[in-house]
Amino acid sequence: MNYKIAVVEGDGVGPEIVAAAKDVLAAVGKRFKHTFTFADAPMGGCAIDKFGEPLPQSSVDTAKASDSVLLGAVGGPKWDYAPKRPEEALLGIRKALGLFANLRPVKLYKELADASPLAERVRENGIDFVIVRELTGGIYFGEKGYRNGAYGREAYDVEAYGEIEIERIARTAFELAEKRNKRLLSVDKANVLLSSKLWRKVVHDVAEDYPTVVLDDMYVDNAAMQLIRRPSDFDVVLTSNMFGDILSDLASALVGSIGLMPSASFGVANPALFEPIHGSAPDIAGTGTVNPVATIMSAAMMLRLSFNLNAEAAAVENAVAKAISDGCRTKDVAGKTHTPLSTEQMTREIIARI
Repeated sequence: MNYKIAVVEGDGVGPEIVAAAKDVLAAVGKRFKHTFTFADAPMGGCAIDKFGEPLPQSSVDTAKASDSVLLGAVGGPKWDYAPKRPEEALLGIRKALGLFANLRPVKLYKELADASPLAERVRENGIDFVIVRELTGGIYFGEKGYRNGAYGREAYDVEAYGEIEIERIARTAFELAEKRNKRLLSVDKANVLLSSKLWRKVVHDVAEDYPTVVLDDMYVDNAAMQLIRRPSDFDVVLTSNMFGDILSDLASALVGSIGLMPSASFGVANPALFEPIHGSAPDIAGTGTVNPVATIMSAAMMLRLSFNLNAEAAAVENAVAKAISDGCRTKDVAGKTHTPLSTEQMTREIIARI
């Protein structure tokens, strides 16, 4: 089989981690007799430099014409004061492809337990849950602007959700929970926000169609605390756009490094998009020290969710787990007992185990 993948290298460490994922996919293709064809789709700061805008229409067209999209990272201080920011590309491509659902698996490798800041008694039962984040609504896409107010200049960003937006992401979460441990936690701020009151009402309405799933609600501030106090109790966590953004970064600390966290974004019809949750990390770009695992695991999610290649995805996941079990570490999780490997070395170790 031949699969066409639109590739967004992006900025900072983006080209390094995308190169690692492409090498891993090539190894998978060799073993399982597939061909992966890559088409460049520039976005972010590099696109601003070349085209004058963060998301050229040609890149959107390339993404739509592909079977899936692999994204590295965008942004950096170089474009902090540019008329258009690189991050606009992320919001734009999500909207263009209708990517309303974002899945962020959170899993602690037992061999990396010491990299977690959590006490052993907190993490001893393991950490393995998934954050389901709504991706195309809420405060990031709501009305925004500037105005003069009683205290001088004001800026505003409106948090708004429609019931159809809430229902479709809720069904995504319930269906995932049915395949896992049948437990779903919906996170909101319904004691303060009207948008959260509607969120809770719609989620409970949807729950009636999934009687085998146990649904709980939790305010976002309490959810942040409980993720740290008892992370082993969570299975599927459903959140709005902004809450999911914040909680998933918190969750990355629980497992030792944001460099271990993959993600998948998908909608109804267009190609899905796969990317690590970390940013462009301009401070380490070009040093060969960035952890490629999050991007490689994002590629594994692509194999399973976009191409239905379950054995191939498992081969990548097992190779990553075996490399970590064998002591392979990049700088972010090496600690004092392991010699850190470069990005390229870590990638080669994973490929050797596929």
